[in-house]
Amino acid sequence: MSAPTAAPARFDIQHLAQAMRHSSALDAVPLNLSDAHWVTLANYMQPVALQQGQVLIEQGVKDRTVYFVESGTLTVHYEDAKERVRIAVVGAGSLLGEGAFFSHLPRSATVNAGSDCRLWCLMPLRFRELGVRHPQIALELTIAMSAVLARRMYNKPKRVAVT
Repeated sequence: MSAPTAAPARFDIQHLAQAMRHSSALDAVPLNLSDAHWVTLANYMQPVALQQGQVLIEQGVKDRTVYFVESGTLTVHYEDAKERVRIAVVGAGSLLGEGAFFSHLPRSATVNAGSDCRLWCLMPLRFRELGVRHPQIALELTIAMSAVLARRMYNKPKRVAVT
């Protein structure tokens, strides 16, 4: 399968903001920034387009990029020592990769696009730059990502989604 591709210019961060504001999922990102703050945040994130079946994250890989889901669904697969596969589904308004982002550990699961998807990625270096230049936005983002992590850890079926 091919790697995620940089998204065309038609991506607009306001679509991600709307997805987050309107999601009622347990693991929705509770990030309510002003439109101006979203525009600022867009300068630190990169849009990504995935086609159905593409791999976004591979279990065991050491990468700390976090992904925010604008549209589409992604499936999370975890293979344990007994080779059982556990699956979670993550949709618009949520995120993926927060576990490795905070822990600095290898990815705990593999994530595939269950449908065509639009995402926004944030790399650790860009996050640090955001924190220096716009600490309030970085703090709000950290609190929101931590809330998703905590909800997933509290809800046993969603734990596999901590990637």
